[in-house]
Amino acid sequence: MIPASPKILFATSEAHPLIKTGGLADVSGALPAALHALGADIKILIPGYRQVLDKCRHATPFAQLPNPFVPGTVDLLEARLPDTSVPVLIVAYDAFFNREGGPYQMASGGDWPDNALRFGLLSYVAAWLSSQYNTTAWQPDILHCNDWQTGLAPAYLRFWPGRKPPSIMTIHNLAYQGIFGPDTVDMLHLPPESFKMQGLEYYGNLSFLKAGIFYCDRITTVSPTYAREIQQETLGFGMHGLLQERRAVLSGILNGIDTEAWDPRHDPHLPYRYDAKHLDAKTKNKTALQQALGLQVDARAPLVGIVSRITYQKGSDIALAVMHDLVREGVQFALLGTGDKVVELAFIEMAHAHPGRISVTIGYEEGLSHRIEAGADMFLMPSRYEPCGLNQMYSQRYGTPPITYATGGLLDTIMDATPENLGAGTATGFLFTAMNRHACAQAVRRAIALYREPQAWRRLQIAALRRDFSWRKSAGEYLKLYRSLAA
Repeated sequence: MIPASPKILFATSEAHPLIKTGGLADVSGALPAALHALGADIKILIPGYRQVLDKCRHATPFAQLPNPFVPGTVDLLEARLPDTSVPVLIVAYDAFFNREGGPYQMASGGDWPDNALRFGLLSYVAAWLSSQYNTTAWQPDILHCNDWQTGLAPAYLRFWPGRKPPSIMTIHNLAYQGIFGPDTVDMLHLPPESFKMQGLEYYGNLSFLKAGIFYCDRITTVSPTYAREIQQETLGFGMHGLLQERRAVLSGILNGIDTEAWDPRHDPHLPYRYDAKHLDAKTKNKTALQQALGLQVDARAPLVGIVSRITYQKGSDIALAVMHDLVREGVQFALLGTGDKVVELAFIEMAHAHPGRISVTIGYEEGLSHRIEAGADMFLMPSRYEPCGLNQMYSQRYGTPPITYATGGLLDTIMDATPENLGAGTATGFLFTAMNRHACAQAVRRAIALYREPQAWRRLQIAALRRDFSWRKSAGEYLKLYRSLAA
């Protein structure tokens, strides 16, 4: 019999607002909350980093288990995700997690040298809670693992006796694989027979992510197109062969966004709030942004926004080249981001060479990211690959048509402004299909040409504003998957 509400253990290395380094945290906070709202019995499992313990001071004991790697025990504490009623189980082992620095790296930079043991323990606890060794009153029907940090959990379950609930492995970014030396197999108490090509061995090393992909029951990614792309050599990062073999159990479920935090009708970061019926207020946000960033106040000048990590993956070199090509054509740019120091410097030099036309802010400021989304006329996001992406959805929700490369979740969430889509009233942005500066610049010019037609541009904005990118739809798809597996 299929449980109406299967019990789900959602294992992750970060979850907003407890701890965040990237998009995984956004998903791990929002998806469980959306599932919980649909009636799912779900608990998040997360390491007891110092930041997590500080935000969960009223956590209570849940369970205790022996530490498999070193003498002593590991405590499990239970709390609630802030501002929700979603239960959170915290792996409270101070020697591994309660430290200064980030989840994966030291404050001075560089990965923690014991990351294999740290996330081996997280995976072990996830498997323990899902196995016959768990004697608590709460027994999960589904184990949902996320990215390499929890990838060993399905492997542990495969080699343990007794009950084995189905496991799901969600790949948020295949580029990060959790690779460690072969000596870690014994250190992590994995059986020698697991260290082979048909197992967790990866070019002579151990890969946490490969373990999850190989031993789990179902694989999901964060968009349907990315699920297809990672089966090809170009974006398969060495695992495309295994993913092709497992394609029958591989699918893509599109991420959602926090539609309360990203809502131009109520956004506290905006000087002027607006919706599809009051888009004139968006023009006021543009003027306010130009004034705040030292750009020339010009309502007619197309203003292109960019909020991004400054990296090769995000196409920052392409964005820099497009700035160089288009700034002399009267286009303004407002960039917010941080990353590669050499490219950061190149952006700063570009801004100094074109005062009043280009604004560059190195770093990250939540409020400014919202004001750029609201104040820009269009949003540039030339990622070389994008498993799902968030900013292209934020942009559409703010009536700021995105301009992106046709890849991953970008292709799944943007309706290109082709003549057919424009005629049907379904166009919401602009896609380019060749990853180079000329194709990207041409897409921006195509956007600017439509921008010069106010009525057509307004229809494009309204179509974008009306897209539903809430988590409810995605959570419903995951709930269907959980129920099918629980059968």
